[in-house]
Amino acid sequence: MTSETAYEPAPSRRRPTLLKAVIFIVLMAAIMAGLLAAASLLRSKEGPKIATVEPQPLAVSVSPVEYLTELDIEELFTGIAEARRTSRLGFQTGGRIERIDVRVGDTVKAGQTIARLDTRGLSAQLASARAVVEEARTSHQLALDTADRQRQLQAQGHVSAQRVEEFVAQATTAMARVEAARAQADTLRVQIDLASITAPYDGMIVARFADEGAIAGPGQAILELVEAGDLEARIGVAARIVPQLVPGDTYTLEAETGPVDAVLRSVTGVVDASQRTVAAVFEVPASSGVPAGSLVRLKMQRKLEEKGFWVPLKALSSANRGMWTVYAVVGEGDDWRAQPRLVEMVYPAGERAFVRGPVEPGERIIVDGLQRVTPGAKVLPREVQHAETANGG
Repeated sequence: MTSETAYEPAPSRRRPTLLKAVIFIVLMAAIMAGLLAAASLLRSKEGPKIATVEPQPLAVSVSPVEYLTELDIEELFTGIAEARRTSRLGFQTGGRIERIDVRVGDTVKAGQTIARLDTRGLSAQLASARAVVEEARTSHQLALDTADRQRQLQAQGHVSAQRVEEFVAQATTAMARVEAARAQADTLRVQIDLASITAPYDGMIVARFADEGAIAGPGQAILELVEAGDLEARIGVAARIVPQLVPGDTYTLEAETGPVDAVLRSVTGVVDASQRTVAAVFEVPASSGVPAGSLVRLKMQRKLEEKGFWVPLKALSSANRGMWTVYAVVGEGDDWRAQPRLVEMVYPAGERAFVRGPVEPGERIIVDGLQRVTPGAKVLPREVQHAETANGG
């Protein structure tokens, strides 16, 4: 009994020890959380420790702006030198093509027969129609002779007047059959004539669309003919240029074969709705050697009264709504920075353009290497020799 009483308090001593362990763990967790929060706050106050290096200025080529109040410009207008007449030739009636006497590149004369259909069927019909004409003519003559005899008998009192009138009517009917037969024969002759193609004017064959043995439909193009001789150059010009053009005067056109003198024949004076140009027609002599269908260009000089300045095309970068951007070099203390300016292109000319915009005379703009430049970038300007002159040349 005594020994059992001595061992009973043992479980009651373990409970305080477990509670102390739990409290100790909670306190350690709170201390660690506080230390982490303090370290984070300290780092946020100090800020990120990032090493920064000032970028070196970009070396750029610059040129000062020089304004012009007017400009002599050269405008170029393009057209096509064409033959006065070009025709696609075919048969009016259909049938099998019997022969084509020309090839591409052959020259022909007006009235020359150059192709023909097989007309054997038409020829047979024409022979039959001629026989019908002869038969009708014979019947008509017989009717006339009979009517004459009946008149003689009437004069002798052997036949009545009605009998004579009947034979006269038969003669009239026979004459009508003669005319109908002749008309049928004439129709067949016309069809035989239409079964051939004749050149309507002197020219050259430039295309052939069918060969012998093929079945040609009515109106189907078989050959293409271009008229020989002088050419016509139709050039669309701006309406403002029309007062400078004088019909009858000679102008120099630039063709693929070189310069050629052409006489201005006419100016339509009507603005084309689609091209917004006025057609000027020039006569290009055949001796010039200009091929039909080649491009020709007319150069005209005019004075442009517009304040602006020249810049190289490589000094421009595209902006919104058809505008362009140039970069002016602006001083900032001891540094230079690139400042964008919006400009409008007035007149492009080769590798440069005449522009206008908010750029002061004498300001320097960057003329090369825009792909490396950003707005506000620090730059190191380097002067370049002027490439523009006052006359824009």
